[in-house]
Amino acid sequence: MGLSTSISRFADYLRRNGFRATIRRIGLATRRWVFSGRVILFYCDLSTVSSQAAELPGSIKVERKRSEADLKPRDLEKITSLWNPKLARRNLRERFGLGASLWLIKSEDNLAGYGWTLQGHTVEPHFFELGQQDIHLFDFHVFPQYRGQGLNPLLVKQILRNLADGVEGRAFIEAAEWNQAQLTSLGRTPFHRLGSARKFTLFRHTMVFWGANEIEGITQDTSGNLARPVTNQRPSQEKA
Repeated sequence: MGLSTSISRFADYLRRNGFRATIRRIGLATRRWVFSGRVILFYCDLSTVSSQAAELPGSIKVERKRSEADLKPRDLEKITSLWNPKLARRNLRERFGLGASLWLIKSEDNLAGYGWTLQGHTVEPHFFELGQQDIHLFDFHVFPQYRGQGLNPLLVKQILRNLADGVEGRAFIEAAEWNQAQLTSLGRTPFHRLGSARKFTLFRHTMVFWGANEIEGITQDTSGNLARPVTNQRPSQEKA
């Protein structure tokens, strides 16, 4: 992006949102730049989660969708209109084709947010290899008008309760280190911190760099052998 374009966008944002909002925006952009690429990983032993569904508020419901055909047209449009609709539809088909599930949370029958789950593997190269009974939670989103109502942790907890029935593995999720809202939200769920890491993919090879003083606690595989911090190892069931 050219300097003149950046200045023009900055001036336009300042004019539309005011000085204080602009300063907050600059602070957010700075944090994203400083902590870009570093994420906090979380885990949850599904065996410790009760599969008994908690009673949801009367206006809230959670739905699981296993294919694009299961989605109502208005829900599909709302999800895909967040960005390039053509690419969004392609992503939907690819994820459903891999066996992923899309979970919707609705308020008064209106789509308020969603999140994805996939068992046994991940859509993109991950920080470690998942076991067959492990589940990855990813790409959660709450629409702006429903934020601040605690819907994201409510959705996560309902998903874990649903998946705990008959699954003996672990659930994993991650959030960018700069995303304090998401980190706070996960603090209200059964997830526990696993560690922090950066991930880089170069020439189709993924390299993972764990945070200082965290590798020892998360790089021992289930056979008890010390594993290197790369994508083909699974965090210890005992020491995470």
